[in-house]
Amino acid sequence: MEKTWSTEIAGEELCFETGKYAQQANGSVMASYGDTTILVTATMEEPREGIDYLPLMVNYEERVYAIGEIPGSITRREGKPRDEATLFARLIDRPLRPLFPQSLRHDIQVIATVLSVDDDCAPEIVAMNGASAALMISDIPFDGPIAGVKMGLVDDELIVNPDDEQCEKSELDLMVAGSEDAVMMVEGNAQELSEEMVVEAIDTAHEHIKEIVKLQKEMAAEIGQEEMEVDPPELPDELKDKVEELGSEKMKEAAFTKKKLEREENMDAAREEIMGELAEELDEETFSEYENMLEDELDDLAKKLVRREIIENGKRPDGRDLDEVRPIESDVGFVPKVHGCGMFKRGETQTLSVLTLGASSDEQILFGLGEEETKGFLHHYNFPPYSVGETNPLRGPGRREIGHGALGEKALSPVLPDEIDFPYTIRLVSEVLESNGSTSQASICSSCLAMMDGGVPLKSPVAGIAMGLMKEGDDIAILSDIQGLEDFFGDMDFKVAGTREGITALQMDIKVSGISKEIMKKALNQAREGRLHILDRMSEVIAEPRSELSPHAPRMITLEIDPDKIRHVIGPGGKMINKIIDKTGAQIDIEDDGTVYILSEDQEGGEEARNMIEELTREVVVGEIYTGKVKKIVNFGAFAEIVPGREGLIHISELADYHVNEVEDILEVGDEVPVKVTEIDDQDRLNLSRIQAIKEMDEEEKEKYDL
Repeated sequence: MEKTWSTEIAGEELCFETGKYAQQANGSVMASYGDTTILVTATMEEPREGIDYLPLMVNYEERVYAIGEIPGSITRREGKPRDEATLFARLIDRPLRPLFPQSLRHDIQVIATVLSVDDDCAPEIVAMNGASAALMISDIPFDGPIAGVKMGLVDDELIVNPDDEQCEKSELDLMVAGSEDAVMMVEGNAQELSEEMVVEAIDTAHEHIKEIVKLQKEMAAEIGQEEMEVDPPELPDELKDKVEELGSEKMKEAAFTKKKLEREENMDAAREEIMGELAEELDEETFSEYENMLEDELDDLAKKLVRREIIENGKRPDGRDLDEVRPIESDVGFVPKVHGCGMFKRGETQTLSVLTLGASSDEQILFGLGEEETKGFLHHYNFPPYSVGETNPLRGPGRREIGHGALGEKALSPVLPDEIDFPYTIRLVSEVLESNGSTSQASICSSCLAMMDGGVPLKSPVAGIAMGLMKEGDDIAILSDIQGLEDFFGDMDFKVAGTREGITALQMDIKVSGISKEIMKKALNQAREGRLHILDRMSEVIAEPRSELSPHAPRMITLEIDPDKIRHVIGPGGKMINKIIDKTGAQIDIEDDGTVYILSEDQEGGEEARNMIEELTREVVVGEIYTGKVKKIVNFGAFAEIVPGREGLIHISELADYHVNEVEDILEVGDEVPVKVTEIDDQDRLNLSRIQAIKEMDEEEKEKYDL
């Protein structure tokens, strides 16, 4: 049955159209907001054998026809998803994933295909809401709905789903997703905003989320299919009791080992010992039937024991208090030849970040569904297998690496110097050397250190911290600086980065059905205390950016020229600019507005390039004396070039203070001759005088020309 549901959100109509498109999918919705239109489908297949996780895949598929263009690739087809599409897919996945039965082993795929894009209506919002709606009307088990909106802040006013112009001015770019009762996912960046303002923005977003959730519930009530029954086998209660009886003490002792690798070894040994005891106590048939489930029950037991100790006794596996940050080490300037480097270690998590400075031509070109843009700040995150003591094939960055790199960009971008003052392209690469939780936040810290080490004039230092949550009923424990085990066993991963003044980026994922405003407020305030502590430790190594760039970094010289004279610098076929580059070794980028960026490995080469460009674009002024090079001789005078690309006429009567019969009696092609500009006529032609130039020169100047 074809039907459309709609509601107004922030002055635009959000519509869900059903019953017309992609009817072989378990659920499909044509979602639109303004002129942004996205087809979202949800499908599920039979369970996959031999896995212990929910196999959910979310794809965000961009089509260039959505903006009326043909792809620029050789094949004229869309290729590998760009990073932004991958980030949008992650954004949709995160609030959906906790609402599927965690025992589900069926392959589930959500595909959002972008059909049309309106710059004023963000497609990621439409895709997220459409994904939830498609699942709600399908027969796929899903404890939704959820919804999402975007928040901005312009002139101290919070704006829901800001348009393109408002986004440009906004001090906040925040995506919030949640259910009717609570917030489930937050991601965004801010211009050093207070915790109170961020909470207010999230609270405002949740009020609008409720409206979209209500609409989806109406859809599900009217056309939703009956959910497919999923009845996974369960371990009998008597076997659960047996696991707890034999395993509680051993698993607890192993889980509360302070060192990560030692803890993992102890937990593996405890599992093996307990499974051996179970094999002895149970008959062979029972043990064989439930062996895998017994192993899963042991993992659940470890989780229950750790959570109980943290919530009831405030005891963490490594012995810290709930709000205590692990020991911190930092270092800078230890890698030779690079433009800047920083190391940050917190507990058993360690990252190394390296800075590279380049020219504007090194900016990344962004090809997307919108105007072509460039990006002059790049933060890349690598997670090699040795960081967790493993061996794996090395491949390109996955969704996780792309996501963590982007979060670092969001955190550090607000404190970067203005492009006018520091016109470099900045690239940071963060290598995770050791991992035990919160590597994305450690990479933010090490990248900040690397920029300060390289002399990038940051407005303020930035640090990041990951917060965790354990919740049982009304009992909660908020943890600062969570390690890997606490993240795995916990209910929340809340990453917060910022300066001493306020928040610059945050990302929150919830594994339960959501958290309240009070918990979020408490977590943000506790995160602030941790962030200030980390900034204090970082300042012990380097408190502010170095006053000068690294000696290995290229020097940048900026100058402004008349846009009409860009052609003089380029020259025919690029002849002139290539001559400057070959002679000086400098890299030269020229913008359409006449801004020239000269990047040179040494100051001398840069200054030489600047002088050559200034000479090429030098303004011709009536009354000034120039050195002209004779280019052509005619019977009534000579044409001399006084600045590159600009010639003037020396009339035969202006060659000498006596009668000249032939121009060749005074000049030859190629001669360098002093001339004074006597006139620039209404056709921009130059009239030059050798006589007047000589009269105004002193004896020393005349000697240069053998006069």
